[in-house]
Amino acid sequence: MERTEVVGRRLRLRDLKLFNAVAQWGSIAKAANQLNITQPAASRAIAQLEHTLGVRLLDRSTRGVEPTLYGQVLLKRGLAIFDEVRQGVKEIEFLADPTAGELRIGCGEVLAAGLLPAIIERLTRQYPRIVCHVDQAATAATPHFDELRERRVDLALGHISDTVVDDDMNIDILFRERTFVVAGKQSKWAHRRKITLAELVGESWLLVPQNTSSYAMIEEAFAACGLEMPKPSIVSYSVHLRNSLLPTGRYLAYLPASFMHFGAMRSSFKVLPVDFPVKPRPVAVITLKNRTLSPVAQLFIDCAREVAKPLARLKI
Repeated sequence: MERTEVVGRRLRLRDLKLFNAVAQWGSIAKAANQLNITQPAASRAIAQLEHTLGVRLLDRSTRGVEPTLYGQVLLKRGLAIFDEVRQGVKEIEFLADPTAGELRIGCGEVLAAGLLPAIIERLTRQYPRIVCHVDQAATAATPHFDELRERRVDLALGHISDTVVDDDMNIDILFRERTFVVAGKQSKWAHRRKITLAELVGESWLLVPQNTSSYAMIEEAFAACGLEMPKPSIVSYSVHLRNSLLPTGRYLAYLPASFMHFGAMRSSFKVLPVDFPVKPRPVAVITLKNRTLSPVAQLFIDCAREVAKPLARLKI
């Protein structure tokens, strides 16, 4: 009998679950307590797991336990096993009732304030019993890639770089998004028919922090016009802060087209008639390669494609 077959017969899901808990808590005793089993039973199960695989899975010390190199491999593959089981259960539930299900979505704050609600509204209007869990991040160099790899989200919606090279990701580009300089309708700039970017350098700007891809994008736009970046009056990722401060007319900001098309506060803002040479950024649905996509996730992607169609030719 081949070794893989022997291991397959002896390996149990509950042992993998225990091993994952031990790695998470750094203690066999704590893991046993969380799983409502005795510590001796947990220790025997881990020892049997190591015997079955023929390698040491945990390094023990007075401070607790941590996975060895072999243990880290088992954790990674075990995570995929449990995720496939979970996806299989979801698929069976969907087949039994295609109007219900759950979806975990990773999304940045700006898209979560405009595009994502429009997609969810379309999806849940057709399938009102679907539940969406949104993991919202203010910023990320690569949008929710770690959460996707760790299978904490089913898919991500985000701005991506044209040079994304993560071979383990599926990138489904929905459209390329323009960026606009925006002011409140009470602003002195709101009624101007033509504005140069140089005129706005000395104004009060609401900007994101430096050393981010969004900041670099805006910095390049000013540099292309031979201008220094304006000194920000407020530095924040918060969309709520933009929504509260821009309508006063005292501040300027930059916002993506999807926010100006779908955002709840869009009627309080005015896109300024200024040439702002920012290269449109791809907006994409991102999923993990070689991972079973649930039917509900596919429904979301289908809705996203429909909602995004007008944005490719949007004129504000």
